Amino acid sequence: MAELGLNEHHQNEVINYMRFARSRRGLRLKTVDSCFQDLKESRLVEETFTVDEVSEVLSGLQAVVYSEVESELINTAHTNVLLLRQLFFQAEKWYLKLQTDISELENRELLEQVAEFEKAEFTSSNKKPILDTLKPKLAPLNEGGTELLNKEIERLQEENEKLKSRLKTIEIQATQALDEKSKLERALQDLQLDQGNQKDFIKAQDLNDLENTVAALKSEFQKTLNDKTENQKSLEENLATAKHDLLRVQEQLSMAEKELDKKFQQTAAYRNMKEILTRKNDQIKDLRRRLAKYEPED
Repeated sequence: MAELGLNEHHQNEVINYMRFARSRRGLRLKTVDSCFQDLKESRLVEETFTVDEVSEVLSGLQAVVYSEVESELINTAHTNVLLLRQLFFQAEKWYLKLQTDISELENRELLEQVAEFEKAEFTSSNKKPILDTLKPKLAPLNEGGTELLNKEIERLQEENEKLKSRLKTIEIQATQALDEKSKLERALQDLQLDQGNQKDFIKAQDLNDLENTVAALKSEFQKTLNDKTENQKSLEENLATAKHDLLRVQEQLSMAEKELDKKFQQTAAYRNMKEILTRKNDQIKDLRRRLAKYEPED
């Protein structure tokens, strides 16, 4: 059997469309045949015709056939647009951009391949109808969309877990930086307190040396404190960024879960279950009304 290079599902979709096109083509050809038959029955009733009469008959037949063929060509073009519209809608739903190559529509080799494929599909005497053999294998669009949505939810959940772990690490680093800053501030306060207590007991030269030492220590401490402050700001900025990312992922996860729930409600299984529950509730209400008739009155 000729193949088109497509997977089984897409090839079956092509076969369904070709079946539809063959049906439309057959109806239009029957219409053209009826035009000629009507002409034979309504105009060709005399034995001889003049040239003008034959010309008039052929002109009328030409106009009718032209109208039928033009109508079918226009309808075929519009039908193809609707088919492309369905495909583009499905692609846009998942943020895909499809492209078409119009020049391939006149590729004689490909056209012959399609003709061979159609001949192999619809002329085999032992081939079963496409609706009977392929219907159980076709997956509804909603189920395919649900599978993709499940994958997207799993990806968002993994990203959510990674952001939570990153956020926890940044919070630990920020806490450690704050503790170290507090320790340095307490050390500076203790040093200043010791300096004040020793001023009355040391000589002027020793005091000068101590003040120089303290100034150097203060300068070094201030530099260390500035470095820690910058590090803390960087950690706080990373923490805020991580929190924003976490909120964004959680929002995407919530939207994906809502979309999944919406798609599940649109599936045939959900609608069937809802109808079954409705019928069961009606049966229960009816049984209660019947039982109430037989219960003794107080």
